[in-house]
Amino acid sequence: MKLADIKAPISDINGVGPTLTKAFSRLNIFSVCDLLQYYPKDYEDRTARISISHFYQQKKVHTVARVISHEWFGYGRMKTLKIKITDNTGFAELICFNRAFLERVLTIGSIILVSGHFEEKYGTVQSSSFEANVVNLEKLGIDINNSDTSKINLSQLPLTDCRIYPLYRLTEGVSQKIINKIMTNAVSQYLNGIENEIPENILKKRNLLSKQKAIELIHNPKNQAEIDAARKTLSYEELYNLQKVIVERSLKHRGKLPSENIDLVEQIKIEQNQTVTKEDFEASLSPLEKKFFEKLPFELTDDQRKVIFEMNGEIDTGYRQRVCAWNHEVQNVFTMNRLLQGDVGSGKTLVAIFLCLRVISWKGQCAFMAPTEILALQHAETIFRQVADLGVRTAFLTGNVKSKERNNLLSALKKGDIDIIVGTHALFSSGVIYNDLQLVVIDEQHRFGVLQRQAIIQKGRKTENGNLVLEPHVLMMSATPIPQSLALTVFGDLDISSIRTKPNGRKEIQTFLVKEGNEGNAYEAVRTELKKGHQAYFVYPAIETGFEEDESTKKIKAAEEMFVYLSKIYSEFKCGLIHSRVEEEAQNQILKDFHDGKIQILVATTVIEVGVDNPNATCMVIEQADRFGMAQLHQLRGRVG
Repeated sequence: MKLADIKAPISDINGVGPTLTKAFSRLNIFSVCDLLQYYPKDYEDRTARISISHFYQQKKVHTVARVISHEWFGYGRMKTLKIKITDNTGFAELICFNRAFLERVLTIGSIILVSGHFEEKYGTVQSSSFEANVVNLEKLGIDINNSDTSKINLSQLPLTDCRIYPLYRLTEGVSQKIINKIMTNAVSQYLNGIENEIPENILKKRNLLSKQKAIELIHNPKNQAEIDAARKTLSYEELYNLQKVIVERSLKHRGKLPSENIDLVEQIKIEQNQTVTKEDFEASLSPLEKKFFEKLPFELTDDQRKVIFEMNGEIDTGYRQRVCAWNHEVQNVFTMNRLLQGDVGSGKTLVAIFLCLRVISWKGQCAFMAPTEILALQHAETIFRQVADLGVRTAFLTGNVKSKERNNLLSALKKGDIDIIVGTHALFSSGVIYNDLQLVVIDEQHRFGVLQRQAIIQKGRKTENGNLVLEPHVLMMSATPIPQSLALTVFGDLDISSIRTKPNGRKEIQTFLVKEGNEGNAYEAVRTELKKGHQAYFVYPAIETGFEEDESTKKIKAAEEMFVYLSKIYSEFKCGLIHSRVEEEAQNQILKDFHDGKIQILVATTVIEVGVDNPNATCMVIEQADRFGMAQLHQLRGRVG
């Protein structure tokens, strides 16, 4: 039996009555399984004696002491018992809020084992958060009838509760003493025979404990090593079960299932490290893709071949299932939903073109969406140039397309006369209707909101046979995926593909840090590149200087101000200025002039973060880089070369 199968109510545990059952419910503990999985928040080491005189070092006491007096302070309902104790090294006070019964339990002269957190207050050492139990002297071999207990050497008495003490989160009516007692009863009553949730071979390989042993040690450890071993096992099990569900769902989605005892971590590694031979890759291409592949002037990287091969297989699976669905042979149709992660310049767009051609081979339409018009235009020019001689029908749509041209474009899109449409948010506007949208490519996906991504997917959603919902395949691309995207790969139906290597011949970008005050060295390095016929970027955190910060921080450098300054320094070269306040048409012209070499230095803000592709721009100066985010710096760095 697995732990989750123990459905017995907590009231079945020895010592748990109606009052405790109600109290435990406030901790969301209703069953034996709930209790055994209610792990300690911390542990207190009670294996060593900490006398009253040494409480200053650790702010806690664990010692044998004698009760020397009782006092009461306060009036009425606020009347509170104060118990004075000594362990022969010092004196302390136990403040017993709402524990008047301790006057009868901890009688004057009795010897007690006391443990708790103490502090110095009002000139005395005291604690209101403590545990105290009378020591059974007879069990220690002391005849209390014939001995003067006042003469017993307290430091010679052993600590009767000498162990690592679990500390749990509590609620009213449940003390640490109570929950420890109930937990001990539950472990002894129900833990025997609990099955492992991790296969035996993986337990041995990872040096993990059995489930039964891990539960036992997490609640009753003898030392720190046992705590660490139990935590390691239970943490691994939690991640294993999560990963098992994700991997099994993913494999089942693709028509595969792992064997019973497979190590899912190894399964993931196998999938990640699989390679595709050139022969297998070329054999898998459709005729349209093969034409495109054969005219490429360079060789694909191993990672590009692998992700294209993998995603093409998923697109084929989806199409075959669509055919079966139309014939009422299947109820569910697979749709690819992937995040393609790769550094700037790793060839993600080329992978997307291959997928578009695959979908077109199946008579489907593709939408390629980018967050800015500049980037969308760049993609459109690249894609149109690459597929121009393949008979692929392409179009470009943004909010700035004029009414007549837009109407003609939308009419062609609805009829199915357009195979690939590239654009911005306009691709999911209300008037856009697709004939058969089967693939959505979203570049820089972190720049779109969840609802925006869903809106473009909705454009390709259709119902077949009354209730079967067909959705387009989705490929999201990013060099800097945000936490939300990464969370989707774990908790959502989003698979991840990675391009780790860059195409051959692409030089590694070098990054240098120049200290404030040494900008002249950077400017001279840029001048050297400009004299070679290359171009350069200068990037700043603000458009204009609107204010100065306090004296402890530096003044912000602004693009407009620095444009004037740099134009004087580099008077022999042409400088251009671009930022978000420059009108879009003027921005496009400036970028075109920079690309054509008419402008040698482009002074900008982060508006050039995406959408600027100029191989001749070999260097970039980012001033006051501490004012940019890591993702921004990474994207800006990718504009070089």
